[in-house]
Formats: sequence, C-alpha cells, structure tokens
Amino acid sequence: MPKSKTTSFRIQFHNNNKIYELYAHEVSQSQMAGFIEIGEIIFGEYSKLLIDPAEEKLKHEFENVKHTYIPHFAIIRIDEVEHSGKNRILDSDGSSITTFPGQASIPQNP
Repeated sequence: MPKSKTTSFRIQFHNNNKIYELYAHEVSQSQMAGFIEIGEIIFGEYSKLLIDPAEEKLKHEFENVKHTYIPHFAIIRIDEVEHSGKNRILDSDGSSITTFPGQASIPQNP
C-alpha cells in the first residue's frame, strides 16, 4: 500500500525488549510471508535545530537500509499520519523514562 511522498506512517514495533517508533513514507505487506516492509524511513524532519541522541542512534542503525522487514508478531500498530514526528526508542512499558539502576521496588500492601 505505498502512498505518495506526502503521506507518512507511524510504525510501532517490538525490538530487543524495546518499542521502536519510526516514521516512514512506505509501508506494505512484504513478498516474504509474515513480514511488513517499511521503506523510506524519515529522519531529521522533526527538528533540524536540535540533535536528538535517540534519533541519531536510530539513524545510525538504519543508515544504509533501503527497506526493513518487521515480523507481523512484532508490530504493535501502524498509523497513517498527516505529519511525521520524532523517531524514538521507548522502554517496553511504553514510557521513555528509565528507572534509576538499583532502585528498590516498594512492596504493595495486600
């Protein structure tokens, strides 16, 4: 279902116990059974003034990738959006906040 260059998609998927959120111009069913094909990943359009370390990490990870193939079971959701946003990596609970190392959990009263 490739669309015109003005159409953007937000793709959220699980990868290495993290949730990746990417913006791309192309999303389609892959010829390889069980995979979604993502092409033309959008980088740097969210903010050209500030460098975001998380987006730079993703840019480096996908720098020479023409198309990437994500297994169906890893996909959380795909949204067609009017404007692209910032690519990011979230913790598996969906937040971008990491707990302080060694933080003890507080027991709940029954």
